[in-house]
Amino acid sequence: MELVEKFQEFKDYLRKIDYLSNALALAEWDMRVYMPKRGIEARSDMVTYISGEVYKLQTSDRMREYIEYFEGVSDLDDVMKAAVKNCRKIYDQTKKIPEDRYREFIKVASRSGTAWEEAKEKADFSIFQPYLEKVTEFKREFIGYWGYEGDRYNTLLDFFEPGITVEKLDEVFGQLKKAIVEILGKIQNSRVEVSTAVFSKYFPKQQQAEFNTMLLKKVGYDFETGRMDESVHPFTTDFGNKDVRITTHYYENEFRSALFSCLHEGGHGIYEQDIPDDLEGTLLDGGASMGIHESQSRFYENIIGRSLSFWKYFYPEIKRNFKQFDGLSLEDFYKGINRVEPSLVRIEADELTYSLHIIIRYEIEKELINGRVEVKDLPKLWNAKYKEYLGVEPSNDAEGVLQDVHWSDGSFGYFPSYALGNLYGAQFLGRMNKDIPDLFERVEKGDFEVIHKWLRDNIHRHGAVYEPSELIKTVTGEELKADYFIKYLYDKYSKIYEF
Repeated sequence: MELVEKFQEFKDYLRKIDYLSNALALAEWDMRVYMPKRGIEARSDMVTYISGEVYKLQTSDRMREYIEYFEGVSDLDDVMKAAVKNCRKIYDQTKKIPEDRYREFIKVASRSGTAWEEAKEKADFSIFQPYLEKVTEFKREFIGYWGYEGDRYNTLLDFFEPGITVEKLDEVFGQLKKAIVEILGKIQNSRVEVSTAVFSKYFPKQQQAEFNTMLLKKVGYDFETGRMDESVHPFTTDFGNKDVRITTHYYENEFRSALFSCLHEGGHGIYEQDIPDDLEGTLLDGGASMGIHESQSRFYENIIGRSLSFWKYFYPEIKRNFKQFDGLSLEDFYKGINRVEPSLVRIEADELTYSLHIIIRYEIEKELINGRVEVKDLPKLWNAKYKEYLGVEPSNDAEGVLQDVHWSDGSFGYFPSYALGNLYGAQFLGRMNKDIPDLFERVEKGDFEVIHKWLRDNIHRHGAVYEPSELIKTVTGEELKADYFIKYLYDKYSKIYEF
């Protein structure tokens, strides 16, 4: 009984970190959704102060005493072990950063996001450059405190995908890149014509919002514990499993953009809403990793949301709500949402070439963090890689190096999670098809709860108790492999493009 009581005491302490972290997340959500532009100075100071309080709790003598106590206990259950291990990692990582440097970094990062928004709006990298230079220097400095094995970038990867290294990513991404290039070549040699002109008609924002809300409700996103708003860059945040928020961005002359960003963020949101209540106060009440999180968002967006079965069920609803699609067959609609065409913008990329966008960012981040390129070099380097890998070249910084918000707060090491999510998702699908042989027949009939239940029972309920390498093996019986995703891509596009 003493152990249970002691762990409850520990959870009460960790809950204070949760409260402050949620306050930070709420402040940052408001910064990106509702806050007036001139509020940035005061908000930055507030965020910096609260971050400092989180720092104190994470690095206190009391935290160290709790960690050391439980590390000396041999009969902890899986949740206890994971909580202690996670807190040790946070403690060690945070303690190594001088508090004054941590506070200064938070202040710079909070202002950097606003600078990025202005720079993107004006398509002018020079507005963002000085902020990104400071953020990059902080990250290089912090790696010096944390230490690293092999490549310096490995330390940053570990924050988002524990266990993944540059060496492993080079191998997996190399295999993936080769397969994508091969499939892309077959598509470009195909005689099948796929038109997307209909998606560029005028679609009023309110009309899109109503349809997308219906869609999200149907696939399992709970609007009683969640909401949807607008932001420059779609994202998901949460303040516990009872308050999960997603955003999207509407374009009235591009129907697919908000539709699939809603499904993507909805996948993230469903994951967070499914985290069990009993993981509150353990700092494990979130996703296993960013890659696992992306597996859920991209599963809903692409594997389910771009499947023919999905639209066999929803296309009649599309025709009822949008007269713009009068005369367009289901087959042509399906081909249109799956058209492959190398493009400039990651979030608008087709499912096949999307991973090339991630590989470009991964390669740039490695060079930047290792000091082999500098921030001022990024626009030129970015444009060169897009021309080499995708055969397209940005005409301005907004559709080039400024298109993503992630670097503004120093989230280096995050981008590989997107491509890893594709790999995890396809491997989960392989297991799901074995467990539910008539999966896509059920989807055709509108049975999305069967998917939700499988994901909840096999993935969501574990929160962050298991590291991704443990989770993928537990669920599928295998370590992470690129083969499943490569086969999925080949099977799908060989049918659409008839090769």
